[in-house]
Amino acid sequence: MILIPLIKNPVWWIHDFPKDIQEEYFKTHERIPSEFFSVKVLIKKCIGLLIALVFILLLIGFVGARNFTEAFLVSYGLWTIIDWYDCFFLDWVLFANIKAVRLPGTEHMDKAYHQKTYHFVRSIYGMLIGLIPCLVASGLYVLLF
Repeated sequence: MILIPLIKNPVWWIHDFPKDIQEEYFKTHERIPSEFFSVKVLIKKCIGLLIALVFILLLIGFVGARNFTEAFLVSYGLWTIIDWYDCFFLDWVLFANIKAVRLPGTEHMDKAYHQKTYHFVRSIYGMLIGLIPCLVASGLYVLLF
C-alpha cells in the first residue's frame, strides 16, 4: 500500500524519513512541512488509521472472534505482524537498499538509509498507535456483531 506511492513520489512520505536524510534533501529543494504533527501528515495518518480500522474489522469477522478479548488479540496480533514486517523487511531491507525510494539528492547516503535503530523505534511507536484502532475495532465488533 505504501511502496508504490513511495516509488512514484518519495517526497510525499518525507515525514517518515530520518531527519538527517530530510535535511540533506532540503539543502537542494524547497522546505516543506515534514513534522509528524503537521496538518498534512496528520491527515495522511488518520486516513491510514481509518483504512486500518475497516481492514481490522473485516479480519476480526473473518476469524470469528466471540468476544472483546478475542477480537482484540486477533486485531493487535495482526497489527504487530504487519508492524514487524514493515520494520524488519520493508524498512531494514527494501527501504535501505532500493534507490528508487530515496529522496532526490540523498541517493549517496547509504549509511543514513541503513539506520536500524531509527526504524525499530518508529516500529515501537507504531505498535503503541496500533492500540487505538485495535481497541476501537474490537469494541465496534462486539457492539455490531
